[in-house]
Amino acid sequence: MGLILDYIDGQTPLSEVEKEGLLIKIITTHGELDEHEQLNIEKAVEWIMRSKFNPDKILTEEFVKKVHRRMFGKVWKWAGKFRKSEKNIGVEWHKIGIELKYILDDTKYWITNKTYPPDEIAIRFKHRIVCIHCFPNGNGRHSRIMADIIIESIFGREIFTWNHSNMVKPDETRNKYITAIKEGDKGNIIPLIEFARN
Repeated sequence: MGLILDYIDGQTPLSEVEKEGLLIKIITTHGELDEHEQLNIEKAVEWIMRSKFNPDKILTEEFVKKVHRRMFGKVWKWAGKFRKSEKNIGVEWHKIGIELKYILDDTKYWITNKTYPPDEIAIRFKHRIVCIHCFPNGNGRHSRIMADIIIESIFGREIFTWNHSNMVKPDETRNKYITAIKEGDKGNIIPLIEFARN
């Protein structure tokens, strides 16, 4: 039968080729996919909590890919690999590497020069990397975990609460999150910072 996906607002549709990268062939619905992805993400969070990351290694392409692979590698064959298809959001796929380098370099600059407060640096990184949309799927969840790693491992601060939601279900919390992302798209990052800390 294959994987049938119903997308909600803010989700990026997968191409047929990307769907073929599903490692667990018994999954046929979006609900089942969400469950398996969440279990994989929980394992990734356990790995993050056990690990002591060198701050100099966090803001690298290799680390960005490694986190995605840890989050989705048991579900998707392409986990940790840049997408090779165009999406309804994000830069053209062949520009992902250079755009990611720009945000990694910008973030290092912000940290060194204390351009913004720590929360704002982490959330600006989160917003920019989700706008690049490096991977076929899981970019929002990946960007939130990256922001948590930055705030905790680089700045020694508490991770964000993200309204105590994984934003998978189409509810009021997800709507607030999408609205905050759209405000960030217009240059107003404050609602996203407030959402992350609420």
